[in-house]
Amino acid sequence: MRALEATARLGSVTRAAAELGRTHSAVSRQIRALQDQAGFSLFEKAGTGIRPTAAGQALRETVAGALDLLEQGWQRLLEEARGPSLHVACSATFAMRWLVPRLAGFYRRHPKVRVRLSMTSAREIRYQGADLVLAWDRAGYPEADQQRAIPVASVAFGPVCAPGYPATVKNQVLTCATRIAHEHTTRAWDLWQAAAGLRLEHTAELLFPHTHLCIEVAISGLGLALLERRMVHDDLAAGRLVAPCGFLPFADGLAAVPAAGRALSPAAQAFLAWICDALAWE
Repeated sequence: MRALEATARLGSVTRAAAELGRTHSAVSRQIRALQDQAGFSLFEKAGTGIRPTAAGQALRETVAGALDLLEQGWQRLLEEARGPSLHVACSATFAMRWLVPRLAGFYRRHPKVRVRLSMTSAREIRYQGADLVLAWDRAGYPEADQQRAIPVASVAFGPVCAPGYPATVKNQVLTCATRIAHEHTTRAWDLWQAAAGLRLEHTAELLFPHTHLCIEVAISGLGLALLERRMVHDDLAAGRLVAPCGFLPFADGLAAVPAAGRALSPAAQAFLAWICDALAWE
């Protein structure tokens, strides 16, 4: 059942095998055994991959729900044995540059709560049991998730570059040779241009899957990156980066998306109260 769920979700036996830590042939055998026992097909070809049939999708949803219940039950047992815990998912950059350096403050306030962190990119919406997912760009999230989002803090974005990098503003046009962008949140540049009333003109573009890579490339002097002010605070203070146009707030703000189908635990409520306070001071 785990092999079926992973294959249906990922659309690939190879990716399912990698996630489950099994071989391609082992996952294929399990799916064939399920289909033989059912007496009908659970998957069909879709381009270079596969996709579940209607029956396969129905079974996948049932299995996914059962796995979620098992995960929740296991976590409840762990909490009873070890004390309260909280699983938080967020971007690697936010975790490394803001959350982890300040997490001691949460532990001082709530010493009995254990926080587990998972790194997730902006395109990764599958929570894998996380109690809270922290994200500012929620445009690709399902509507139900967007409705459940709990505001945490305002965010402000601005173009940054290495000192001396040629970026100029004239006649409402920001000009640079190379734009640096996040592969999965490229709309950030559109939002900034609309808020700033400026148009960006560039001749080349560099795309990266993680924000911390965008930061490092900007520091190296290869282009102009659009970044949230908290993520580059230390680099600006140290003179490794400059912000030629300052920073502008984005309406969406940072929010916590709680897991569907379960109430906020006392640990989750405590974490939200702490992070809202901590971010409000910066």
